[in-house]
Amino acid sequence: MNIRLAKPEDLPSIQATNLQNLPENYLMKFWMYHILSWPQISFVAEDHKGRIVGYVLAKIDNGEYDEPKDSEKTEIHGHVNSISVLRSYRRLGLARKLMILSQEAMSTIYKASFVSLHVRKSNKPAIALYRDSLGFRVAKVEQKYYGDGEDALSMRLDLVI
Repeated sequence: MNIRLAKPEDLPSIQATNLQNLPENYLMKFWMYHILSWPQISFVAEDHKGRIVGYVLAKIDNGEYDEPKDSEKTEIHGHVNSISVLRSYRRLGLARKLMILSQEAMSTIYKASFVSLHVRKSNKPAIALYRDSLGFRVAKVEQKYYGDGEDALSMRLDLVI
């Protein structure tokens, strides 16, 4: 396995992985915006033939476009928009490695103080990865967050700067 920074030419394969694994899908301009805006924090995992078998897509938010509702909104922080690993490549530690690389880049390059993400309340394997393996905590439950009405856990991990 090879893990490296994601590049614009990877986007069709990243999108295909997303379509195969996840019910939440995005337009190509969404993927492109992230890769071009924050090129140092999204990564892909390739198999021995160079095929993309997993990815993490992330962004940085400094709160400048948000309403200042609380102190979190003004802190520079990272957000994982999407992460996925093809089923036949799961349980190899790829998702954990992708997340750690992204988190480290958020902290060192952008000086992010924390990283956040949303996960379906029913996605027990992902919750276990985030909470038990990576140290995230549930910050709140967002009711009917997903298009199908399922609740999301909003999770957060404080980063060491």
